[in-house]
Amino acid sequence: MTAQRFHSKAVLVTGGASGIGKATAERFAAEGADLVVADIEIAKARDIADSLAATYGVKAFAVGFDAAEGESCRRMIDDSVAALGRLDVLCNIAGIMDWDHFAGFSASRWDRMLAINLSSLFHVTQQALPHLIETRGNIVNMASAGGLIGIAYTAAYCAAKAGVVSLTKSLAIEYAAAGIRINAVAPGGIKTPMLTANPTPQNIDMALISRLFPKLHGGALGEPEDIASAVAYLASEEARFITGIVFSVDGGQTAG
Repeated sequence: MTAQRFHSKAVLVTGGASGIGKATAERFAAEGADLVVADIEIAKARDIADSLAATYGVKAFAVGFDAAEGESCRRMIDDSVAALGRLDVLCNIAGIMDWDHFAGFSASRWDRMLAINLSSLFHVTQQALPHLIETRGNIVNMASAGGLIGIAYTAAYCAAKAGVVSLTKSLAIEYAAAGIRINAVAPGGIKTPMLTANPTPQNIDMALISRLFPKLHGGALGEPEDIASAVAYLASEEARFITGIVFSVDGGQTAG
């Protein structure tokens, strides 16, 4: 039986309609949390929320939002707290992947990458903090191996995720006295729709990419559930003395 570490807790998972977000929402529901599945794909979010409620007997709601729009991010927090009645855990997982030769990467693609992968955390977290202070809750952000090391052809993505790393550490220091823990998980290569929907650009040097493959299991990609487990641990009371860390879950990708 799965431990019920989040019984009576209210959890918000952004990007919960697919990939790591979906796996994370299921992990929290399996551990007894009431939750909001927030995503731009509201129909998928509703299906997932309904399934989680039916399967695990928890309260689960779907809230639509566009991570590229600050006002939408803030409204999503208000809607989520209204549905749940409180907020104990915020999981900032919504994000996109886009890669190409840096010289051909347009300004609009750069702006969109930073808006969704970094600026959305500013809006969501700022709006959520008063509620988390009230419950002495915590935040788990989704960083990336790309936020810790350079990865060719992904400059915008890496820059945004490096920002997530620094934002996590800075806020962890600032809000420690308020009892708020703020951590991040840094996945390596994971089997998700976000990865498979973004094929490699043409005319790239694969040697620059392949040297960063995971070292475990013959270089196989990880599963979304591997990341969901890490998120749940950091959000739980088992991690009560952990804040400001970036937890690499990458099969040794960033080890060397």
